[in-house]
Amino acid sequence: MALFSAGTLAQAQSRAASPEADLILVNGRILTVDAKDSVAEAVGIAGGRIVAVGSNSEVKKRAANQAHVIDLRGRTATPGLIDTHCHFQEVAALYDMDLSDPSIRQLSDVVKRVQQKVAAAQPGAWVRGSGWDEGKLAELRYIYAADLDRVSPNNPVWLMHTTGHYGVANSYAMKLAGIARGTKDPPAGTIDRDRENNPTGVLKESAKDLVTARIPAHSHEEQRNGLLKIIADFNREGMTGVKDPGIGPGEWSLYRELHAQGKLTVRVFTLFLAGTTVDSARQTLRTLASLPRPPQSFDGRLLAGGVKIFMDGSGGARTAWMHQQWNKNSTGEDTGNYGYPALDPAIFRQQVKMFHDAGIHISTHAVGDRAIDWVVDSYAAALQSKPTRGLRHGIIHCNIPTDHAIEAMAKLQKQYDAGYPESQAPFMWWIGDNYAGNLGPERCLRLIPFRTYLAKGIQWGGGSDYSVTPFPARYGLWASVVRRPMRGVYGTQPFGVAEGIDIHAALRSYTIWAAHQLFQEDRIGSIEPGKEADIAVWDRDLYTMPTDEIPHIKCELALVGGRIVYRAEDAHVTVR
Repeated sequence: MALFSAGTLAQAQSRAASPEADLILVNGRILTVDAKDSVAEAVGIAGGRIVAVGSNSEVKKRAANQAHVIDLRGRTATPGLIDTHCHFQEVAALYDMDLSDPSIRQLSDVVKRVQQKVAAAQPGAWVRGSGWDEGKLAELRYIYAADLDRVSPNNPVWLMHTTGHYGVANSYAMKLAGIARGTKDPPAGTIDRDRENNPTGVLKESAKDLVTARIPAHSHEEQRNGLLKIIADFNREGMTGVKDPGIGPGEWSLYRELHAQGKLTVRVFTLFLAGTTVDSARQTLRTLASLPRPPQSFDGRLLAGGVKIFMDGSGGARTAWMHQQWNKNSTGEDTGNYGYPALDPAIFRQQVKMFHDAGIHISTHAVGDRAIDWVVDSYAAALQSKPTRGLRHGIIHCNIPTDHAIEAMAKLQKQYDAGYPESQAPFMWWIGDNYAGNLGPERCLRLIPFRTYLAKGIQWGGGSDYSVTPFPARYGLWASVVRRPMRGVYGTQPFGVAEGIDIHAALRSYTIWAAHQLFQEDRIGSIEPGKEADIAVWDRDLYTMPTDEIPHIKCELALVGGRIVYRAEDAHVTVR
């Protein structure tokens, strides 16, 4: 870490060429996250862009006579935080049952919530909720239709798991979907069954679509309200950028609508779903052909970034594609279950080649070690066939990479600027007890190997995978360091501490490294002259505060492009 001096400042910027600052932030501790991890006192901004970073006296010299002043009064500022994998919508939080509530500790708590919702619903109306996790329940088991049926005889019920890869339907919903004892598993899906082969109500991967396809979609107004809510909530958390994976034309249209109305105060990089066939990929390619390629954007706020492909499933559902069979309850075995690919692996390779050859950025969901190997090898083959630097193909989640995958990612990044993990450290906390039970003791130590990445020169982007885990980046910063699950069902440190990193590296993964995966590192991600002023102000110093207080850090002020988009009512800073 370096401290700015007047000499450094003079070398970093040309005063004659830069305009006077119309806004300055002074008397702070500015964690710039530049190449030297420099710390400054003040920032000067003109027209939304940073023109000066350095000491109070240096920056004040650059200020116009009528410049506005934000007195940080000792508070710490960082670049605005960026989430590289967030399903950017809170419509479910507004309109559905929230089963992630920490007060839900056992199955009876879930059943009670369902009973209350049913009582307020008309007979036949859908009752839906999301966010449950068997790893947080005292019984440490799935919710089944049998648990729900007694309180919902006249309403179809669907409760999505927090991972989004499985859920549970009651018997009413299964009847509507035509799911019975003789129903076969759909391709890339699993209908969970009891010992008598009867469906339990738990539906995994594509099997859940049998039910969810019948649930009425939220209205346009509800979707709009959900998007406005998460934009405001992001700003409240000092978050100013996001990569939204898996959108379609409807979501893109809503983004364009809010952008046109000036309501997009988070920079959004979108990934369109590629689907599971060559034809679906061609359709997505046609859609993207009419839109600007990154780093081109709509006013720096909205990017049609590329495509998302699913290679496999979930660690929570034990459907991710593995080299070795899954565990159960940590030391038990899920005999014969190696997970499975979400699409034909050969078709995946065709899709990758098609998009790569067209110059389209790809991010692929890959959780299991076998899936990750397949993805990095597919990227390598496409790049060898058509060497193209700078497409920054990503590996979403990349939970338990093999040594082969790690070496491949290091090589791809160095040679082609590709092969970047987009990782979610909060998995180890929020669904850590679930993961610890499913991965088993040996594989747990390989989960999200950040320290190995650093040793190999691998750069990654941090994220939440909301609504899988809560989106505030403060949780991800903390989890990157401590690697601890919420309850400690299988021990307080099942993932070990060897792969933990310090807060400096963690912050880079949510700022400048994340900006790279949004193709925006020249615009945002650090506090440096020439960049847009996306800045978050915090009540404490991330670099010096006790690690276990990081989840409780509070954003007092957030700026996007030099404009205040959030100010806490009790903010210590002053604005004049």
